[in-house]
Amino acid sequence: MNVQPQLVRPAIDHLPSYTRALARGWSLDLRGPGAAAEQRARVEQDPAAFLAALENRAGQGAPLQLPDGSLVPRLPGIQRWIWDGEFCGAVSLRWVEGSAELPAYCLGHVGYGVVPWKRGRGYASSALGQILPEARAIGLPHVDLTTDPDNHASRRVIERNGGTLVKAFTKPAQYGGKPGLLFRISLGLSSRIAAGPG
Repeated sequence: MNVQPQLVRPAIDHLPSYTRALARGWSLDLRGPGAAAEQRARVEQDPAAFLAALENRAGQGAPLQLPDGSLVPRLPGIQRWIWDGEFCGAVSLRWVEGSAELPAYCLGHVGYGVVPWKRGRGYASSALGQILPEARAIGLPHVDLTTDPDNHASRRVIERNGGTLVKAFTKPAQYGGKPGLLFRISLGLSSRIAAGPG
């Protein structure tokens, strides 16, 4: 039977499956396995606070740590989990209130990742498509996404959802100054940004 993945708002019932993925070293955080261990500790310490932080439409909380260890202001954002009966990965959406632009330290409005044992099933493409209505509801006229030049699977995910290549660029020093590709998906809205995240 071919199960179609759904995006779910993270909840207590989902945590056991999520923490099993963390225990296997998976994390959406670009800092890698170390970030997975940090997240497991946060879940164990206060599950409710951990879940609340994944629905942060006001951009509250401690600064965000980037891969080089530097700290930057946290943006408004939400995270949804990819679910097919168990945790399959996550997709995050972040934005700047009142603007379609992002600070240089933020590589895109949307980030996503699928656990290795669920890849190759179209889950990332489905998840990206399912998060776009939330971005539209916030009032974004488009979302920007970045990927590495050699990440052909991610490029296909973006292109399947209407993404077009904007430019090749060099990532900021916080991300190692490596080459990247910037894509944009139009959401069919004018440049007006909603007054609030709704």
